Amino acid sequence: MAEAKNVSFDSIMSDLKARKFLPVYYLMGDESYYIDQISDYIAENVLQPEERDFNQTILFGSDVNASQVADTARRYPMMSEYQVVIVKEAQNIKNTEALEKYFKQPMPSTILVMCHKNGTIDGRKREYVKAIQGAGVLFESKKLRDRDLPPFIENYLKRKNVSIDPKSTQIIADSIGADLSRLTGELDKVILSLPEPDRRVTPQVVEEQIGVSKDFNSFELRDAIVNRNVFKANQIIKYFDENPKAGSIYSFLPMLFNFFQNLMIAYYAPNNKSQEAVAEWLELRSPWAAKDYMTGMRNYTGMKVMQIIGKIREIDAKSKGLDNPNTPPGELMKELIFYILH
Repeated sequence: MAEAKNVSFDSIMSDLKARKFLPVYYLMGDESYYIDQISDYIAENVLQPEERDFNQTILFGSDVNASQVADTARRYPMMSEYQVVIVKEAQNIKNTEALEKYFKQPMPSTILVMCHKNGTIDGRKREYVKAIQGAGVLFESKKLRDRDLPPFIENYLKRKNVSIDPKSTQIIADSIGADLSRLTGELDKVILSLPEPDRRVTPQVVEEQIGVSKDFNSFELRDAIVNRNVFKANQIIKYFDENPKAGSIYSFLPMLFNFFQNLMIAYYAPNNKSQEAVAEWLELRSPWAAKDYMTGMRNYTGMKVMQIIGKIREIDAKSKGLDNPNTPPGELMKELIFYILH
């Protein structure tokens, strides 16, 4: 077996594919996608199909205690090099003393996978954490930030030998968001629809397969706002008001807030006249990604941006019912767009 260490998702998967296994994989965090990817790979690839009946055990944290998990992990495999024990909902195991003891002396022939979702280990359990790290991998699966979604989409498709243009990437990121399980499911659906000679994702493909209009979407709304295109912005808002399933204020507010918050930061860049300098200041992926902020600084004053941020916060509160007994979301969105553009 490989030596125990803390590693990234890609490193874990690389070792697993090379059959470099550790006795313990403690997978925790708010993003279930990476936890599922690792545990599913172990479940499907460590043992041969004929070995799984006797050597692969799935447990649920709500049904077992730490002692039962440790006892299961201490068993020897039957006619196999390894046994695999996967504990789902591991966050429901409260008293972890028996597990801590096991982690200090794990069975080298057992691969124990603890799936702890929707949170992390209590920070006060330092000895428990130390024992896990000594036995194998302690991996935290974090939610991706909005700015990390485009590169995730591009890399996911690249691994499938599929290309995508920046506009399509942003449309998908804005419309689906950071639920990676749903996002990858939609991307897989798109991939299956592509003809073999032309493996490209375009706005037309996104519209057909994901149901997001190539002309009326959050990417186009942001573009209209960046360029202060009043007519186009009102067209898009009217479309969403008439087609609530296509988008709503709840999906647009975070997108607009992030843009204007970054635009405010861009004003303080040491050299805000340089697209490259602004991209570096905002920690963007490339100078190209700073193009909208350069345009935004030409079209909006710093004072106006501060006022817009305040207005977005006000509309956000109203959309949640604060000081707003009966104004519908569509009217709130129109109010915000009018304020931004005038």
